[in-house]
Amino acid sequence: MVVLSVPAEVTVILLDIEGTTTPISFVKDILFPYIKENVKEYLQTHWEEEECQQDVSLLRKQAEEDAHLEGAVPIPAASGNGVADMQQMIQAVVDNVCWQMSLDRKTTALKQLQGHMWRAAFTAGRMKAEFFADVVPAVRKWREAGMKVYIYSSGSVEAQKLLFGHSTEGDILELVDGHFDTKIGHKVESESYRKIASSIGCSTNNILFLTDVTVEASAAEEADVHVAVVVRPGNAGLTDDEKTYYSLITSFSELYLPSST
Repeated sequence: MVVLSVPAEVTVILLDIEGTTTPISFVKDILFPYIKENVKEYLQTHWEEEECQQDVSLLRKQAEEDAHLEGAVPIPAASGNGVADMQQMIQAVVDNVCWQMSLDRKTTALKQLQGHMWRAAFTAGRMKAEFFADVVPAVRKWREAGMKVYIYSSGSVEAQKLLFGHSTEGDILELVDGHFDTKIGHKVESESYRKIASSIGCSTNNILFLTDVTVEASAAEEADVHVAVVVRPGNAGLTDDEKTYYSLITSFSELYLPSST
């Protein structure tokens, strides 16, 4: 087994989710299709609720900003025509959501609705988050060794907490010291990693970041964060240069903490 020794100054392990702790297939084949298959039913069930109306008005505002884009789907405002009106609006929201998802967009409006739908699905027990088998045992070990563990994902903090709170391993939220999403900055910008370090109250070189995406790894390195690239089934392939340049691991169990000896 390849063993990667964690530098002695590291006190914080920062984890990406998709492709690092959780199979990409879970996100691609379960989480996202769930939205497309259930968005209409969800809107019909929750339409009168304030949260749902806020989601819709955010999507409508986004649709107005997108009006110039090819294939953009407008969301009409209510014309006071009762049920027919509502069905027409719901259909427009469904079409808009599917259009945004087909372009893999990450707009706040889309992420907010998705987050609320996933919350309903997780809390109702309709789905459980999947983690790679090595993740939970490794995180427990790191914490016993005195490490802090944080999550940094482009999925919202709310969505992250849902995954860790409703997993095939049970509720593992207590294993995580804190969560970051793109509100702190994008994962491909080195400034984001400086902000995370200052928010945690440590220096950037006290952090080891585990991700499957080399552009994120490179941004983190630029901020003087230690990095290991995680190679998992279903992840994007690496170039020969990337394989030589980055420290690679295929399982969290390959990380060796000097402090735990």
